[in-house]
Amino acid sequence: MESTASASTHLLSSTLEIEDQRLNQDSSIDSSFLESQTNVPKEFLWPKVDLVNAHQELFEPLVDLEGFFRGDELAIQQAAEVIRAACLSHGCFQVINHGVDSQLISAAYDYLNRFFQLPVGQKLRARKTSTAGLNTLSYSGAHADRFASNLPWKETLTFWFEENLKESSVVDLFKSSLGDDFEEMGMIYEKYCEGMKSLALVVMEILAISLGVDRLHYKKFFQDGRSIMRCNYYPPCPEPGLTFGTGPHCDSTSLTILHQDEVGGLEIFANNKWQIVRPRHDALVINIGETFTALSNGKYKSCLHRAVVNSERARRSLVCFLCPREDKVVRPPEDLVHGEVTRAYPDFTWSDFHLFTQKYYRADAHTLHNFTKWLLSSKPIHDRD
Repeated sequence: MESTASASTHLLSSTLEIEDQRLNQDSSIDSSFLESQTNVPKEFLWPKVDLVNAHQELFEPLVDLEGFFRGDELAIQQAAEVIRAACLSHGCFQVINHGVDSQLISAAYDYLNRFFQLPVGQKLRARKTSTAGLNTLSYSGAHADRFASNLPWKETLTFWFEENLKESSVVDLFKSSLGDDFEEMGMIYEKYCEGMKSLALVVMEILAISLGVDRLHYKKFFQDGRSIMRCNYYPPCPEPGLTFGTGPHCDSTSLTILHQDEVGGLEIFANNKWQIVRPRHDALVINIGETFTALSNGKYKSCLHRAVVNSERARRSLVCFLCPREDKVVRPPEDLVHGEVTRAYPDFTWSDFHLFTQKYYRADAHTLHNFTKWLLSSKPIHDRD
Protein backbone atom coordinates (compact mmCIF):
# COMPACT_ATOMS: atom_id res chain seq x y z
CA MET A 1 0.00 0.00 0.00
CA GLU A 2 2.90 2.36 0.68
CA SER A 3 3.99 2.19 -2.95
CA THR A 4 0.43 2.98 -4.00
CA ALA A 5 0.42 6.16 -1.93
CA SER A 6 3.81 7.15 -3.31
CA ALA A 7 2.68 6.60 -6.89
CA SER A 8 -0.50 8.50 -6.12
CA THR A 9 1.19 11.62 -4.88
CA HIS A 10 3.94 11.45 -7.50
CA LEU A 11 1.33 12.08 -10.18
CA LEU A 12 0.55 15.38 -8.50
CA SER A 13 4.10 16.43 -7.75
CA SER A 14 5.71 15.50 -11.06
CA THR A 15 4.73 18.80 -12.68
CA LEU A 16 4.81 22.18 -10.98
CA GLU A 17 1.63 24.09 -11.73
CA ILE A 18 2.99 27.54 -12.50
CA GLU A 19 0.76 30.60 -12.18
CA ASP A 20 0.46 31.22 -15.90
CA GLN A 21 -0.63 27.61 -16.47
CA ARG A 22 -3.62 27.82 -14.17
CA LEU A 23 -7.10 27.91 -15.60
CA ASN A 24 -8.89 31.21 -15.67
CA GLN A 25 -12.24 29.49 -15.51
CA ASP A 26 -15.53 31.00 -14.42
CA SER A 27 -15.94 29.87 -10.81
CA SER A 28 -19.58 28.93 -11.36
CA ILE A 29 -18.72 25.35 -10.45
CA ASP A 30 -20.69 25.48 -7.23
CA SER A 31 -22.88 22.96 -5.42
CA SER A 32 -25.82 23.51 -7.78
CA PHE A 33 -23.59 22.62 -10.73
CA LEU A 34 -22.12 19.57 -9.00
CA GLU A 35 -25.50 18.28 -7.80
CA SER A 36 -26.92 18.54 -11.32
CA GLN A 37 -24.34 16.11 -12.73
CA THR A 38 -25.38 12.52 -13.46
CA ASN A 39 -21.75 11.51 -14.08
CA VAL A 40 -18.45 12.83 -12.80
CA PRO A 41 -17.02 15.32 -15.37
CA LYS A 42 -13.55 14.42 -16.61
CA GLU A 43 -11.93 17.35 -14.78
CA PHE A 44 -12.96 15.71 -11.50
CA LEU A 45 -11.70 12.21 -12.30
CA TRP A 46 -8.72 11.02 -10.25
CA PRO A 47 -6.19 8.35 -11.24
CA LYS A 48 -7.20 4.82 -10.26
CA VAL A 49 -4.00 4.45 -8.23
CA ASP A 50 -5.32 7.17 -5.90
CA LEU A 51 -8.77 5.70 -5.49
CA VAL A 52 -7.98 2.71 -3.30
CA ASN A 53 -10.69 2.40 -0.65
CA ALA A 54 -10.21 2.57 3.09
CA HIS A 55 -11.97 -0.22 4.97
CA GLN A 56 -10.45 0.05 8.42
CA GLU A 57 -11.17 2.64 11.09
CA LEU A 58 -8.27 4.39 12.80
CA PHE A 59 -8.40 3.44 16.47
CA GLU A 60 -6.26 5.83 18.48
CA PRO A 61 -6.51 7.03 22.09
CA LEU A 62 -8.33 10.32 22.46
CA VAL A 63 -6.34 13.14 24.02
CA ASP A 64 -8.32 14.51 26.97
CA LEU A 65 -7.35 18.14 27.63
CA GLU A 66 -9.34 18.52 30.82
CA GLY A 67 -6.22 17.81 32.89
CA PHE A 68 -4.30 20.55 31.07
CA PHE A 69 -6.89 23.16 31.96
CA ARG A 70 -6.87 21.94 35.58
CA GLY A 71 -3.10 22.19 35.74
CA ASP A 72 -2.75 18.46 36.42
CA GLU A 73 0.88 17.76 35.52
CA LEU A 74 0.45 13.98 35.48
CA ALA A 75 -2.49 14.26 33.05
CA ILE A 76 -0.48 16.69 30.90
CA GLN A 77 2.42 14.24 30.70
CA GLN A 78 0.03 11.44 29.76
CA ALA A 79 -1.48 13.61 27.00
CA ALA A 80 2.02 14.43 25.75
CA GLU A 81 2.88 10.73 25.54
CA VAL A 82 -0.25 9.96 23.49
CA ILE A 83 0.46 12.88 21.18
CA ARG A 84 4.10 11.89 20.79
CA ALA A 85 3.18 8.35 19.74
CA ALA A 86 0.68 9.65 17.16
CA CYS A 87 3.08 12.25 15.76
CA LEU A 88 5.93 9.76 15.41
CA SER A 89 3.58 7.41 13.54
CA HIS A 90 1.26 9.42 11.30
CA GLY A 91 0.74 12.95 12.64
CA CYS A 92 -2.95 12.86 13.58
CA PHE A 93 -4.86 12.73 16.88
CA GLN A 94 -8.21 13.83 18.30
CA VAL A 95 -8.79 16.01 21.37
CA ILE A 96 -11.79 16.13 23.68
CA ASN A 97 -12.64 18.53 26.51
CA HIS A 98 -10.88 21.08 24.34
CA GLY A 99 -12.62 24.16 25.69
CA VAL A 100 -14.36 25.25 22.47
CA ASP A 101 -18.09 25.79 23.05
CA SER A 102 -20.20 23.19 21.22
CA GLN A 103 -22.88 25.84 20.59
CA LEU A 104 -20.27 27.98 18.83
CA ILE A 105 -19.34 25.05 16.59
CA SER A 106 -23.02 24.45 15.84
CA ALA A 107 -23.53 28.13 14.96
CA ALA A 108 -20.51 28.02 12.65
CA TYR A 109 -22.14 25.13 10.77
CA ASP A 110 -25.43 27.01 10.56
CA TYR A 111 -23.73 29.92 8.83
CA LEU A 112 -21.71 27.57 6.63
CA ASN A 113 -25.04 26.16 5.41
CA ARG A 114 -26.44 29.62 4.87
CA PHE A 115 -23.49 30.73 2.77
CA PHE A 116 -23.24 27.68 0.50
CA GLN A 117 -26.99 27.75 -0.15
CA LEU A 118 -26.69 31.23 -1.69
CA PRO A 119 -26.96 31.64 -5.48
CA VAL A 120 -23.54 31.38 -7.10
CA GLY A 121 -23.59 35.08 -8.05
CA GLN A 122 -23.79 36.06 -4.40
CA LYS A 123 -21.11 33.60 -3.36
CA LEU A 124 -18.79 35.10 -5.97
CA ARG A 125 -18.96 38.40 -4.09
CA ALA A 126 -16.61 36.69 -1.65
CA ARG A 127 -14.02 36.02 -4.33
CA LYS A 128 -10.72 37.66 -3.43
CA THR A 129 -12.31 40.63 -1.71
CA SER A 130 -10.02 42.52 0.65
CA THR A 131 -10.45 45.01 3.46
CA ALA A 132 -7.76 47.70 3.45
CA GLY A 133 -5.48 45.13 1.86
CA LEU A 134 -5.12 43.32 5.18
CA ASN A 135 -7.48 40.41 4.85
CA THR A 136 -9.13 38.38 2.15
CA LEU A 137 -12.41 36.51 1.88
CA SER A 138 -12.02 33.93 -0.84
CA TYR A 139 -14.71 31.70 -2.31
CA SER A 140 -13.72 28.84 -4.59
CA GLY A 141 -15.79 26.38 -6.58
CA ALA A 142 -13.75 23.16 -6.85
CA HIS A 143 -10.52 25.22 -7.16
CA ALA A 144 -11.31 25.46 -10.87
CA ASP A 145 -9.64 28.88 -10.92
CA ARG A 146 -6.34 27.23 -10.00
CA PHE A 147 -6.20 23.76 -11.49
CA ALA A 148 -7.17 21.99 -14.71
CA SER A 149 -7.52 18.39 -13.53
CA ASN A 150 -8.03 16.28 -10.41
CA LEU A 151 -10.51 18.85 -9.19
CA PRO A 152 -11.98 18.33 -5.71
CA TRP A 153 -15.73 17.76 -5.41
CA LYS A 154 -16.33 20.70 -3.08
CA GLU A 155 -16.73 24.42 -2.48
CA THR A 156 -14.69 26.41 -0.03
CA LEU A 157 -14.83 29.75 1.78
CA THR A 158 -11.46 30.85 3.15
CA PHE A 159 -10.16 33.84 5.09
CA TRP A 160 -7.25 34.90 7.28
CA PHE A 161 -7.52 35.61 10.98
CA GLU A 162 -5.09 37.70 13.00
CA GLU A 163 -5.94 38.22 16.64
CA ASN A 164 -4.11 41.52 17.05
CA LEU A 165 -5.20 43.09 13.79
CA LYS A 166 -6.76 46.43 14.77
CA GLU A 167 -7.41 47.90 11.33
CA SER A 168 -9.74 45.11 10.27
CA SER A 169 -11.65 42.15 11.64
CA VAL A 170 -13.53 39.12 10.42
CA VAL A 171 -16.77 41.02 11.06
CA ASP A 172 -15.64 43.92 8.84
CA LEU A 173 -14.53 41.48 6.19
CA PHE A 174 -17.88 39.71 5.97
CA LYS A 175 -19.81 42.97 5.96
CA SER A 176 -17.67 44.56 3.25
CA SER A 177 -17.74 41.44 1.08
CA LEU A 178 -21.27 40.11 1.54
CA GLY A 179 -23.25 42.97 3.08
CA ASP A 180 -24.59 43.99 6.48
CA ASP A 181 -26.80 40.88 6.66
CA PHE A 182 -23.63 38.85 7.22
CA GLU A 183 -22.37 40.83 10.23
CA GLU A 184 -23.49 38.12 12.65
CA MET A 185 -21.83 35.46 10.52
CA GLY A 186 -18.59 37.41 10.81
CA MET A 187 -19.02 37.64 14.58
CA ILE A 188 -19.50 33.88 14.88
CA TYR A 189 -16.44 33.10 12.78
CA GLU A 190 -14.32 35.64 14.62
CA LYS A 191 -15.20 33.94 17.92
CA TYR A 192 -14.59 30.55 16.35
CA CYS A 193 -11.13 31.59 15.15
CA GLU A 194 -10.30 32.99 18.59
CA GLY A 195 -11.25 29.66 20.15
CA MET A 196 -9.16 27.74 17.62
CA LYS A 197 -6.13 29.98 18.18
CA SER A 198 -6.34 29.48 21.94
CA LEU A 199 -6.62 25.72 21.49
CA ALA A 200 -3.73 25.68 19.01
CA LEU A 201 -1.45 27.36 21.55
CA VAL A 202 -2.45 24.76 24.15
CA VAL A 203 -1.55 22.00 21.71
CA MET A 204 1.75 23.74 20.94
CA GLU A 205 2.62 23.71 24.63
CA ILE A 206 1.92 19.97 24.86
CA LEU A 207 3.86 19.32 21.65
CA ALA A 208 6.88 21.04 23.19
CA ILE A 209 6.58 18.85 26.29
CA SER A 210 6.30 15.75 24.10
CA LEU A 211 9.51 16.70 22.27
CA GLY A 212 11.39 17.50 25.46
CA VAL A 213 12.06 21.16 24.61
CA ASP A 214 11.26 24.36 26.49
CA ARG A 215 7.57 24.07 27.31
CA LEU A 216 6.75 27.54 25.99
CA HIS A 217 9.01 27.51 22.93
CA TYR A 218 6.39 26.78 20.27
CA LYS A 219 3.65 28.71 22.06
CA LYS A 220 5.79 31.86 21.95
CA PHE A 221 6.76 31.18 18.34
CA PHE A 222 3.11 31.12 17.22
CA GLN A 223 1.71 33.73 19.64
CA ASP A 224 1.78 36.51 17.04
CA GLY A 225 1.01 34.25 14.06
CA ARG A 226 -1.98 34.29 11.77
CA SER A 227 -4.51 31.56 11.07
CA ILE A 228 -6.35 30.49 7.94
CA MET A 229 -10.00 29.55 8.40
CA ARG A 230 -11.77 27.42 5.82
CA CYS A 231 -15.36 26.24 5.50
CA ASN A 232 -15.78 23.18 3.27
CA TYR A 233 -18.96 21.96 1.60
CA TYR A 234 -18.95 18.62 -0.26
CA PRO A 235 -22.15 18.02 -2.25
CA PRO A 236 -23.46 14.48 -2.92
CA CYS A 237 -21.63 12.85 -5.81
CA PRO A 238 -23.19 10.46 -8.37
CA GLU A 239 -20.00 8.36 -8.62
CA PRO A 240 -18.06 8.85 -5.39
CA GLY A 241 -15.58 6.12 -6.25
CA LEU A 242 -14.14 8.21 -9.08
CA THR A 243 -13.24 11.44 -7.32
CA PHE A 244 -12.34 13.05 -3.99
CA GLY A 245 -13.66 15.87 -1.90
CA THR A 246 -10.03 16.59 -1.12
CA GLY A 247 -7.20 14.60 -2.68
CA PRO A 248 -4.29 13.06 -0.76
CA HIS A 249 -1.95 15.70 0.64
CA CYS A 250 -0.12 17.03 3.68
CA ASP A 251 -0.95 20.54 4.85
CA SER A 252 1.88 23.02 4.37
CA THR A 253 0.83 24.93 7.49
CA SER A 254 1.90 24.07 11.05
CA LEU A 255 -1.18 22.69 12.72
CA THR A 256 -4.66 21.87 11.39
CA ILE A 257 -7.69 21.78 13.68
CA LEU A 258 -10.69 20.21 12.00
CA HIS A 259 -14.27 19.48 12.96
CA GLN A 260 -16.13 17.20 10.58
CA ASP A 261 -19.88 16.75 10.68
CA GLU A 262 -21.64 13.44 11.32
CA VAL A 263 -21.38 12.41 7.66
CA GLY A 264 -17.64 11.85 7.98
CA GLY A 265 -15.23 11.31 5.10
CA LEU A 266 -11.82 12.15 6.56
CA GLU A 267 -9.20 9.46 5.98
CA ILE A 268 -5.52 9.40 6.90
CA PHE A 269 -2.61 7.27 5.73
CA ALA A 270 -1.38 5.32 8.75
CA ASN A 271 0.42 1.99 9.10
CA ASN A 272 0.87 1.84 5.32
CA LYS A 273 -2.84 2.03 4.50
CA TRP A 274 -5.69 4.48 4.34
CA GLN A 275 -7.82 4.49 7.48
CA ILE A 276 -11.12 6.14 8.35
CA VAL A 277 -11.35 8.83 11.03
CA ARG A 278 -14.79 8.38 12.55
CA PRO A 279 -16.51 11.70 13.28
CA ARG A 280 -17.17 12.60 16.90
CA HIS A 281 -19.28 15.65 17.67
CA ASP A 282 -17.32 16.28 20.89
CA ALA A 283 -13.86 15.94 19.34
CA LEU A 284 -11.58 18.03 17.17
CA VAL A 285 -9.09 16.39 14.81
CA ILE A 286 -5.53 17.72 14.98
CA ASN A 287 -3.17 17.20 12.04
CA ILE A 288 0.53 18.01 12.07
CA GLY A 289 1.49 20.14 9.06
CA GLU A 290 4.73 20.37 7.08
CA THR A 291 5.92 23.55 8.78
CA PHE A 292 5.81 21.89 12.19
CA THR A 293 7.61 18.88 10.75
CA ALA A 294 10.44 21.29 9.97
CA LEU A 295 10.15 22.88 13.43
CA SER A 296 10.58 19.43 14.99
CA ASN A 297 13.63 18.76 12.79
CA GLY A 298 11.71 16.03 11.01
CA LYS A 299 10.86 14.07 14.15
CA TYR A 300 7.10 14.49 13.82
CA LYS A 301 5.35 13.40 10.66
CA SER A 302 3.02 15.65 8.78
CA CYS A 303 -0.32 13.93 8.29
CA LEU A 304 -1.09 12.54 4.83
CA HIS A 305 -4.88 12.75 4.54
CA ARG A 306 -7.81 13.01 2.13
CA ALA A 307 -11.59 13.44 2.17
CA VAL A 308 -14.03 11.17 0.35
CA VAL A 309 -17.56 12.01 -0.78
CA ASN A 310 -20.71 9.92 -0.97
CA SER A 311 -23.77 9.71 -3.15
CA GLU A 312 -26.42 10.30 -0.47
CA ARG A 313 -25.48 13.21 1.73
CA ALA A 314 -23.54 16.44 1.63
CA ARG A 315 -20.56 16.67 3.98
CA ARG A 316 -19.35 19.76 5.81
CA SER A 317 -16.23 20.58 7.77
CA LEU A 318 -14.67 23.52 9.59
CA VAL A 319 -10.90 23.81 9.38
CA CYS A 320 -8.44 26.19 11.02
CA PHE A 321 -4.77 26.23 9.98
CA LEU A 322 -2.20 27.71 12.35
CA CYS A 323 0.67 29.60 10.70
CA PRO A 324 3.65 31.50 12.08
CA ARG A 325 4.10 35.19 11.32
CA GLU A 326 5.17 35.46 7.70
CA ASP A 327 8.68 36.80 8.37
CA LYS A 328 9.60 34.41 11.17
CA VAL A 329 12.41 31.98 10.43
CA VAL A 330 11.26 28.37 10.66
CA ARG A 331 14.04 26.66 12.59
CA PRO A 332 13.91 23.85 15.19
CA PRO A 333 14.88 24.69 18.79
CA GLU A 334 18.49 24.13 19.78
CA ASP A 335 17.52 21.16 21.99
CA LEU A 336 16.61 19.21 18.84
CA VAL A 337 19.76 20.00 16.83
CA HIS A 338 22.56 20.12 19.39
CA GLY A 339 25.72 18.05 19.14
CA GLU A 340 26.06 15.98 15.99
CA VAL A 341 22.37 16.02 15.11
CA THR A 342 21.92 16.86 11.43
CA ARG A 343 19.48 19.55 10.36
CA ALA A 344 16.66 17.91 8.41
CA TYR A 345 15.64 21.12 6.59
CA PRO A 346 17.22 24.51 5.91
CA ASP A 347 15.91 27.69 7.50
CA PHE A 348 12.97 29.27 5.68
CA THR A 349 10.19 31.76 6.28
CA TRP A 350 6.51 30.88 6.21
CA SER A 351 5.96 33.54 3.52
CA ASP A 352 8.34 31.69 1.19
CA PHE A 353 6.71 28.33 1.85
CA HIS A 354 3.22 29.76 1.40
CA LEU A 355 4.27 31.43 -1.87
CA PHE A 356 5.60 28.09 -3.10
CA THR A 357 2.29 26.29 -2.47
CA GLN A 358 0.16 29.09 -3.88
CA LYS A 359 2.18 29.94 -6.96
CA TYR A 360 4.33 26.98 -7.94
CA TYR A 361 3.19 23.73 -6.40
CA ARG A 362 0.00 21.82 -5.65
CA ALA A 363 0.15 20.34 -2.15
CA ASP A 364 0.70 16.58 -1.98
CA ALA A 365 2.72 14.17 0.17
CA HIS A 366 6.05 15.59 -0.97
CA THR A 367 5.49 19.33 -0.62
CA LEU A 368 8.13 20.03 2.02
CA HIS A 369 10.72 17.87 0.26
CA ASN A 370 10.18 19.65 -3.05
CA PHE A 371 10.01 23.07 -1.41
CA THR A 372 13.40 22.37 0.16
CA LYS A 373 14.89 21.53 -3.24
CA TRP A 374 13.31 24.65 -4.76
CA LEU A 375 14.55 26.80 -1.89
CA LEU A 376 18.13 25.57 -2.10
CA SER A 377 18.21 25.96 -5.87
CA SER A 378 16.83 29.51 -5.56
CA LYS A 379 19.21 30.77 -2.83
CA PRO A 380 22.63 32.21 -3.63
CA ILE A 381 25.43 29.82 -2.70
CA HIS A 382 26.80 32.10 0.05
CA ASP A 383 23.36 32.07 1.75
CA ARG A 384 23.15 28.28 2.01
CA ASP A 385 23.82 26.63 5.35
